[in-house]
Amino acid sequence: MDNVTVRQGESATLRCTIDDRVTRVAWLNRSTILYAGNDKWSIDPRVIILVNTPTQYSIMIQNVDVYDEGPYTCSVQTDNHPKTSRVHLIVQVPPQIMNISSDVTVNEGSSVTLLCLAIGRPEPTVTWRHLSVKDGQGFVSEDEYLEISDIKRDQSGEYECSALNDVAAPDVRKVKITVNYPPYISKAKNTGVSVGQKGILSCEASAVPTAEFQWFKEDTRLATGLDGVRIENRGHISTLTFFNVSEKDYGNYTCVATNKLGNTNASITLYVAAPPEAAQTEQVTQLRANSKWHFTLCTFLSPGPLPGLERQRKVENRPARGWGKLSSSPDSGTNHAALCSVVACKIQEQNKTDSRLFPAF
Repeated sequence: MDNVTVRQGESATLRCTIDDRVTRVAWLNRSTILYAGNDKWSIDPRVIILVNTPTQYSIMIQNVDVYDEGPYTCSVQTDNHPKTSRVHLIVQVPPQIMNISSDVTVNEGSSVTLLCLAIGRPEPTVTWRHLSVKDGQGFVSEDEYLEISDIKRDQSGEYECSALNDVAAPDVRKVKITVNYPPYISKAKNTGVSVGQKGILSCEASAVPTAEFQWFKEDTRLATGLDGVRIENRGHISTLTFFNVSEKDYGNYTCVATNKLGNTNASITLYVAAPPEAAQTEQVTQLRANSKWHFTLCTFLSPGPLPGLERQRKVENRPARGWGKLSSSPDSGTNHAALCSVVACKIQEQNKTDSRLFPAF
């Protein structure tokens, strides 16, 4: 017996080889006559005669379905001696997921069971995979049921059910598991700020559902607008901002994160930051030899000397031969917080201006 395999929805051709000695020929499905010669006995419009010649007698079944599967017989009458040939029709059905669990939300430590029912011919293989796991390590099980006991927060995310039988592309559906857990503070850093500056304390908490934040100093709960502070909650991060830090603002603050499963807190300190080291202010003068150039003083922001120039306490303010000298005046009253790598010096002669650049260490 030969097998004819087709996919559901396709057409199946059943062929029967004969010769010129044949007097009668017919196709039967089990005991039901479909065609006898050119006469159609079947009332099914999908069954048609395809070839009827002295050497071949074939029929076609269009839009094949699973109930068409089974044995078919070609019956041939030759010189009063009947002969038969049999064909078994196999109908393949692509995989289809018929039933799958809905999205679910559970508390950490609970048990979860997911269901994925699929049909197909041949029977499909059902596989569960955790999509939130990287590097292909998310395989969970090869079964219709997925059972997770004592579920952890890192087991939350999407789970994919795949039904595969190699007839067609796999049928894929997804289920999302949300795992609730109490908050824990993952980031809380002490901050140093000078008086009069802006200061920000930040508190970061992981939780599902998202945590609500509160800020305290000692036993006093803080609120936006109270004593010049602002509280901003954005998702899992809360910030406490001081726009103009004063002495009374320094100290320990408590960040409290809360959701329906619990709460946690962390202590964060706002402390006095050391003032930046003031840079030494230096002034540079420069002359061109044997010239009538007049010069102006130039400010150089660096604690080190300029190359090729010597230090001198007195400021030169007259024409001189050779290069001018460097005058250091740290007590000039100018307080510079930044350093420069290059300083510009302008030298004027009547209406002319010459700008010089002095590289610094």
